[in-house]
Amino acid sequence: MDTLTGMRLFAEVVDAGSFSEAGRRLGLAASSVSRQVNGLEDALKARLLNRSTRSLSLTHAGEIYYERVRRILSEVHETNAAVSQLEASPRGLLRVNAPVVFGRRHIAPHLMDFCDRYPDVSIDLVLTDHFVDVIESGADVVVRVGGLNDSSLIARRLARNQRVLVAAPSYIQRHGAPETPAALADHRCLIYKLNVSMAEWHIRNSEGDVTRIKVSGPLTANNAEALHSAARDGLGIALLPTWTVGKDVRTGALIRLLPGHEADLSSEETAIHAIYPHARHLSAKVRAFVDFLVEKFRPVPYWECDGATDVPAEAAELVKQ
Repeated sequence: MDTLTGMRLFAEVVDAGSFSEAGRRLGLAASSVSRQVNGLEDALKARLLNRSTRSLSLTHAGEIYYERVRRILSEVHETNAAVSQLEASPRGLLRVNAPVVFGRRHIAPHLMDFCDRYPDVSIDLVLTDHFVDVIESGADVVVRVGGLNDSSLIARRLARNQRVLVAAPSYIQRHGAPETPAALADHRCLIYKLNVSMAEWHIRNSEGDVTRIKVSGPLTANNAEALHSAARDGLGIALLPTWTVGKDVRTGALIRLLPGHEADLSSEETAIHAIYPHARHLSAKVRAFVDFLVEKFRPVPYWECDGATDVPAEAAELVKQ
């Protein structure tokens, strides 16, 4: 028998004054209540109640036990209430894990807004490009760009992960702009890949046709910000996520090349997700944070550069020349 259940039944019997009344209050048969209290006494190896045909009374051991049980049950009730209150409203420490560049650009800038909205939540933010095991890391929420491979986790889509071709106006002035995906083979490309000799870009058009181009250029790097900086400086053409280059495309610091074309990614790589462990009762702090990110990034992320209307006319004209 569960000890806590036995304590509750014993306390109810004492308060009610009889097994039958305690059973009525609890919706149990009097014989069941009596049997479970007897089991508690057997487990304790002590008699708690003096029984007669007309009344019950506490033994000396029963008086001591009843006093302490009441304190324990009161503390259990207060603890349960505190936890229920904790889960009813966002509060406590929220552990968030995100990729370095995406986290720095699109998570960290929103944290003040989140903390203003939920002042009882504190955040432990870890930025890393290493693959994070959600369970082993102890994170409450992991923001992941592509790479969903664990069906035991809950994944909520935040935004698409679109990668587009961009170059600086200065590069286009010197080298021109490619008119077809195949023409990229003749341009200076900035490559997000460790093995330059095997660098290949897969470019998909709006009809779904994919062109595979072996590219080469003056820079390869494993960091999107390094390639972004080099592209802005006019070093070459880069194939980068819109969440990295969208603002520059809108202002004209970078020009999107071959509009209607983008990187052909597998289905699992085309979205940014918030991932958290499967749980029957999702904590309020996790729900609030994921809902907050959805609010910030949907329906169309603010970094997208499709249909940008504020690109300077002189920059856009370079592509046509």
